[in-house]
Amino acid sequence: MLASRSLYAALPSQVKQDKSSFAGKADHAIRIEPCTLEISPGVNIQTLAYNGQVPGPLLRLREGVPVTIDVTNSSQNADLVHWHGLAIDSLNDGAMEEGSPMIAVGETHRYSFTPKPSGTRWYHTHAAAYDNLAMGTYTGQFGFLLIEGREQPARYDKEINLAIHHWGPSFVPMVETMREQSSNMPLTTGSDVGYKYATINSHRLGAGEPIRVKHGERVLMRLLNASATENVVLALPGHKFTIMAMDGNPVPNPKSVEVLSLAVAERVDAIVEMNSPGVWVLGSTLAKEREMGLGIVIEYAGKTGTPMWTDPAPEIWDYTQFANASASPHTPDEIFELTFRDFGPKPGSKFDTWTINKRSWPDIDPLMVQQGKRYRLVFRNGSGDQHPMHLHRHTFEVTRIGKTKISGLMKDVINVMPLDTVEVEFVANNPGDTLMHCHQQLHMDYGFMQLIKYSV
Repeated sequence: MLASRSLYAALPSQVKQDKSSFAGKADHAIRIEPCTLEISPGVNIQTLAYNGQVPGPLLRLREGVPVTIDVTNSSQNADLVHWHGLAIDSLNDGAMEEGSPMIAVGETHRYSFTPKPSGTRWYHTHAAAYDNLAMGTYTGQFGFLLIEGREQPARYDKEINLAIHHWGPSFVPMVETMREQSSNMPLTTGSDVGYKYATINSHRLGAGEPIRVKHGERVLMRLLNASATENVVLALPGHKFTIMAMDGNPVPNPKSVEVLSLAVAERVDAIVEMNSPGVWVLGSTLAKEREMGLGIVIEYAGKTGTPMWTDPAPEIWDYTQFANASASPHTPDEIFELTFRDFGPKPGSKFDTWTINKRSWPDIDPLMVQQGKRYRLVFRNGSGDQHPMHLHRHTFEVTRIGKTKISGLMKDVINVMPLDTVEVEFVANNPGDTLMHCHQQLHMDYGFMQLIKYSV
């Protein structure tokens, strides 16, 4: 554990912001504070949250309109907020690896930026947790960040924001347990985190109010996987999800599916046509996860009774169905080949160390890019785990999944399956230090990160 803490020793620490920068009242205010969350009758979670609620306050911002957000740290540890999916400067991005300052206990920090691009983004803590599973994204520090542009993704009658989270984390050494209750389905043995409970928004399945709909409504569901380490697979029996956007970006080929997959940090905007009256469960396709609470009741007007669930037909999640079937017409200026592997735990640690090309953060050289050029990142997963790869401050185009070439699918998180290869390309159009990492908290804490730096 002592060795693990050294990973962040050379990074910006608890910086007090010059109060002269606090000109006038901020547009929004967020407080990081302890919260007791009753996720079902008699089941209380002690966690950290934003403004005492989970998810945190819904932030609706206008694309291109400057905004200020004051964040006050009323917790017991330094922390910071990452504005996930925004093309903003490194200082305000909210990642200490890029130079964003940690917010000291009792201090208020003002974030100032111009939000872009439009779409479903989110905000969350970017603090390390290591083996303290009451820190980082294991907590309730997350919220929806909707950047409104000129165009709507589709016509709809009602919008619903649904954030998935897992609670009660603990060390789980046996992969067999993970296979029973997790959609991650690791191929190899090793250390991992398991959970007691799961929620959609602030309640377990059957607790809280149902989502009430009317026959014939078109409902826009914004779904966010805000879990620390758990990927999820969801279904709503009797209905289909028409996928309109991924990670806030419109997909080239909107398509209806019965089952959708959300890796950690991914978002999906889907239109669901309410054409099957009844009382249904929207939830995990795994019975064990539904028992943990991963679901919510959908109730049609005038309908009562026990919520219904039927198992969907087995379906393999395929990103390529939402993309153009043609290869990207662009040629990258440079290609970076990156191989991910698990090298087991270091002495004194419960959890495994992760490497990119046999190097772990912070002992890893940055990838150097030049402004205006196009780069291909070849993600080679040499491990038995799934890895949701996230690129800060940029949006990338997915250009290959396995052997299939595609184009037009723009994302900021892509899930790389065990022993698979995925290729993405991005344009270096936002100068400043940029972090790339696996979004599983457990993996990034133990080395799975690398910086991209712009050449001067």
